[in-house]
Formats: sequence, structure tokens, C-alpha cells
Amino acid sequence: MAPPRTPPPAPLTPRTVTIVVLDSVGVGELPDAEAFGDAGAHTLNHTLQAHPVDLPNLAALGLGLVATVTEVPTVDAPEGAYGRMREASAGKDTIAGHWELMGLVTSTPFQVVERFPEHVMRAFDAATGRPHLGNVVASGTEVIERYGDEHLATGAPIVYTSADSVFQVAAHVDVVPLETLYAWSAAARDILQGPHLMARVIARPFTGEPGAFRRLGEHRKDYAVTPPEPTVLDALKTAGREVVAIGKIDDIFSSHGVTRKVGTKDDMDGVDRTIEAMRQRPNGLIFTNLVGFDALYGHRRDPIGYANALAEFDARLPELRAALAPGDVLMLVSDHGNDPTFPGTDHTREHALLLVTGDRVVPRAIPTRASFADLGATVADLLGAPWDGAGASFARELVTPPR
Repeated sequence: MAPPRTPPPAPLTPRTVTIVVLDSVGVGELPDAEAFGDAGAHTLNHTLQAHPVDLPNLAALGLGLVATVTEVPTVDAPEGAYGRMREASAGKDTIAGHWELMGLVTSTPFQVVERFPEHVMRAFDAATGRPHLGNVVASGTEVIERYGDEHLATGAPIVYTSADSVFQVAAHVDVVPLETLYAWSAAARDILQGPHLMARVIARPFTGEPGAFRRLGEHRKDYAVTPPEPTVLDALKTAGREVVAIGKIDDIFSSHGVTRKVGTKDDMDGVDRTIEAMRQRPNGLIFTNLVGFDALYGHRRDPIGYANALAEFDARLPELRAALAPGDVLMLVSDHGNDPTFPGTDHTREHALLLVTGDRVVPRAIPTRASFADLGATVADLLGAPWDGAGASFARELVTPPR
């Protein structure tokens, strides 16, 4: 007599999928890292080696079981599915990483520069009606200390870039009103097209007195290049699903495919806003970016601050899991690396983190995904939105026990 047939796993059909991007929390060099000057980079391991902290809640989801992760304890019975993803795009920046997470692979990296051409700056000066200061590579804190006094005296905006593809405009809020700074940045977005295309223009307001200037991160505004093709966000919106963008997600996608945007003051406020949205159970996707790991600690090469930020997020993870309704899914991912122990201040070419939990998610290892786009394909699959773009769904693996 033949043994009884094992029925196929029950479908995983959540009402709400929540993605939280731990910005820059890479989990080890990609096979092509050497071509990017990033051989040996490992943001998570090196951060925890430099400043060990306990991450018990991330460990419970299987973080210590992810390939090459050595500084987080392993558990015998993980409470989620765990793995990592490779980046197929030809870059390691925020835009390319997030676009690929939602199914848009970029074959040409965005350019980075050390100075913007004189004719570009003349066009920007004409748009603002004022001369500019800077036009240098610098960190945000460094550049306002260097040029802040002159800016207060002249009202000239401070322009700078970094190892990312960005044109950043800094101004003191008592000298340049926020709306004026935003208008100047929007004008720069229009100027930086064609051969001078930059991934983002960022308005960087600050306040304070000389010697004690302070950036106003909650009033930062990004003007990203428009995605050249539809993403999974567009597919979800077309299918009648909600897309709640928390943090800088709306800016990254230039509002395409977003049905509601929610601003945040900092990463813990981002967690608060995410929990609020999860409790509302939108019929679709909640997509959150926690930028502090990258902006505050990775680029500033501060492994102590980075490790403490990881511990702070880990302490909030039980609240996120408690906000999950029956059947819903929480995904923790990253978009690139930014090893704070590595030379320079650039992102690092690394695997992205992948942790998935929910009451119907089977704890198991997810084989390394060939592209970040597999995440977007999976989200579309889970939420029943047609998607024929890049990526291979691993939705079935989330409910199929390992053999």
C-alpha cells in the first residue's frame, strides 16, 4: 500500500508584508568585490569585532546562521527563514540597491565626481541667484564647519558631494528658509541630467551657531532620479494594493508606486511609524528605510556607534514582531554594505541581509539569492500582484520545510 501523499504547503497569502531596510548592514563581500576595491569587507562582522554587542533577537531569527556571519551566536531552533542576496546591479549605492530590491536592475552605475563642472555650477548659481560655496568632496558635518561662517555672512549655499552619486546643498534655516532650499535642490535636479546625471540631489538644512552647527536630518529632502522602468511598487499599486513608504523610500522612488508616504525623524522614530502602520494592516506593502546605520555610522567610520545602533534596533525587534497580524510577514534586509572599519568613506560591495518571519513562515535556510530582485518578485507573489520583471520568487520556500 502506498504511503499517504503529503499535501502541499498551505499558501502564504498575507494581507500585509513589511520590509525594513537596515541601510548598509552588509553580510560579507560579493564575488566581484575586488573590482570595487572592497575585497575583505564585512560590515556586520567587522562592526561587532570592533565593538561587541549582544543581538539576541536578530540571532533568534537566524542571523548567526547566515553564511559568513561569525560574530552573532547561532541558535538550534531559529524563529524565521534566513539567508543573503547578491547584487546584480553594477553599483553599490542606495538607489541601485533599493531599485533592485523592487525588481529594477541597473546595468550602468551612477557616476561619482570630485567636483561639479563650472558650467553646471554657473547654471545652479543662476537658479539660486547667489554664488555658491564649496563644490568639494566632504562629509556633511565637516563641510558646514568649514564653510558655515561664510555662509552665515553671505547667504551663499554650500555645495558638496561624497563617495556616493550625490549633489548636496547645505544651508542654515535662519539664512535660507526650508522651502527655498527645497526649490534650489529641485532646480539642481533639473540641471543634473544627461551626461551630468547624479543619482540624488539632497537638501541638507542645518541650524546652530559657529562651532556648534547641527544638521536637521528630519528636514532633509532627497530628489532622486526617476526609475526608468516600472518596479514592483508600481505593480502593487496597479493591482490595487497599498504601498506605505516610511523614511526615505518615497524619495528613492520619486513617489512612483507609493500610495502613502510617512516621514521620520530618526531610525527609532522610523520603527515607531512602522509599528503604527503594521497595526493598521494595510492591504499591501509597508516599506521602511532605517538610514542611520549608513549615514551616521558607516560613512563616518564609527564602528562603536554602528554596533550600538544595531543593539538599539535589536531591542525593538520584539515590538515589530508583536505587531504582526496572523498570516502577515516581516522581512529584514539591507541594500549594500558600509564597513565602518574599511578605508575611505564609501559603501562596500557586499551581500544583502535577508531575514523573514511570521507565524506561517517555516524556519529554514534560504539559499543565497542571485539578485536582490528576488525579494521584489517574492513580495509581488505574496500579495498577488502580476510581475514579469527581474527576480525569482522564493515565496514557496517560505512555507516549505527543508528536507
